[in-house]
Amino acid sequence: MKIWANTMVNNEENFIWFAIMSVIDYVDKILIWDTGSTDRTVEIIKGVQKTNKKIEFKEVGVVSKNEFPKLRQKMLEESKSDWILILDGDEIWWKNSIKKVVDKVQKDGSKTEGIVVPMVVPVGDIYHIQEHRAGQYKLLGRKGHYSLRVINKKIPGLHVDLPYGKESYFDTENKLIQQRQGIIFLDAPYLHTTHLKRSSIIRYPDKFKYELGTPVSDDFKFPESLYLSPPYLVSSPWNKITGTDLMKAKFLTPLRKIKRRIQSE
Repeated sequence: MKIWANTMVNNEENFIWFAIMSVIDYVDKILIWDTGSTDRTVEIIKGVQKTNKKIEFKEVGVVSKNEFPKLRQKMLEESKSDWILILDGDEIWWKNSIKKVVDKVQKDGSKTEGIVVPMVVPVGDIYHIQEHRAGQYKLLGRKGHYSLRVINKKIPGLHVDLPYGKESYFDTENKLIQQRQGIIFLDAPYLHTTHLKRSSIIRYPDKFKYELGTPVSDDFKFPESLYLSPPYLVSSPWNKITGTDLMKAKFLTPLRKIKRRIQSE
């Protein structure tokens, strides 16, 4: 079964290269559409495209919140595949995880409609992981850092709706895809750097958080693409939080944890 990645980007220069490289060997094609980046995102993607024909890149220009789901819908329709992998510019997969997802699609793709996976979410810097209770997604009876990331295109009436930030995939009855019977959970996590600085340009809306997660252990293995040697345009992912940012994070972290604990009770 063919799997195409659908990637929409805007000012993602810090992690887009690592995201692409983490899946490019496991999917048949990556559609990447840029919605008006003003940093080095476009240059980085074009650099990868020169050496890999799996990438189809398009600059679509700035779009409004309401136009965004229409753009995702168009990308969905242009994906000549059996399945799509939703890959944002801040999502980096472990080899074992993406291989596990692809193997599941190839083995059971005809009777499965979508795959929910866990997210590992750094906060503060890449060396600190946010507590699981911080995740607000509710999928398959689970709550936390989870996401529906792989979808079977044969779902009747599959389409995208709702404005940017809330956009979701629905079936012909306007039922959320994650609520259908054919959705399964697979323990195949990916690294989601949404709370780190994703660009030298201020993003809007920006999900960067002043918070410190739990330090990773000395033997923690990051996704393999992070250990590759990127082009000179790509910033190092190994920067540690320091200075004013660190002070703000130390001050706000206990307050955020208290708030989450109260909300979960």
